[in-house]
Amino acid sequence: MTQLILQGTALNRQQAETIAHDFSGELNWRQKFAVVESVNISQENLHSLRQQYDFDINALPETFRDPQPGLLVTDMDSTLINIECIDEIADFMNIKPQVAEITEAAMQGEIDFETSLRKRVSLLKGLDVSVLERVYDERLQLNPGAEIMVETLKAQGIKLALVSGGFTFFTDRLKQRLGLDFTQANVLAEKDGKLTGEVAGAICGAQAKADFLQQCCNSLGLKPEQAIAVGDGANDLLMMQPAGLSVAYHAKPKVQAQADTAINHNGLEAILGLLQLDYN
Repeated sequence: MTQLILQGTALNRQQAETIAHDFSGELNWRQKFAVVESVNISQENLHSLRQQYDFDINALPETFRDPQPGLLVTDMDSTLINIECIDEIADFMNIKPQVAEITEAAMQGEIDFETSLRKRVSLLKGLDVSVLERVYDERLQLNPGAEIMVETLKAQGIKLALVSGGFTFFTDRLKQRLGLDFTQANVLAEKDGKLTGEVAGAICGAQAKADFLQQCCNSLGLKPEQAIAVGDGANDLLMMQPAGLSVAYHAKPKVQAQADTAINHNGLEAILGLLQLDYN
């Protein structure tokens, strides 16, 4: 038997009661979400429910109930924040469409991430590094619910990690701004105030993200099953595999198909609902 978590602005108690009745479950109505206990539901039935209702419906993995979660690892671009940073950087060179096309293919899992990143970064050669600050100041915003998610998880003693196939310029600033515990990303090489068109050091791609999650767990004395992994693109799938709970956040179809849960109708505060944590 499993638990269903229902959440979204379109959710009302009558709908929750109907779902609980149809699957012989017990409804626990909370302020921001609803939990339907003791449900026996197939993936086919879950998919059908999601097509029927305009709110998020997720079945929690039974294995995630036992270990106390101690770590959340989230992707950055289009997950914690609203943009793909490299696409916005490219916009200052009037090549955003070309770069965005490569970014999309990589996130869909159609092309190798490492190769795609080197190709995109090479197109930025000669750009003044001051553009990075403009992207951060003028275009980067936290996705809805990010701050309440961070604040609530901190209050619960859950550590926070940010990992990105993007760049340390942005993860470093977000770490300081939000008080995150761990970050890892790629380093944009620069010389004489200009981007060289290269990435300095090893690429932070899919395997590096998975390794990062394990390293964070090791440093905290946690098992991977006590980690929550959140992402939207194909290069997040490897880090999702060992996590006790994986969350596809407004994600590509390939990610939604493989993650334990999917958020499509809510902001990042919905992660609190999945953990059954009340928030204001």
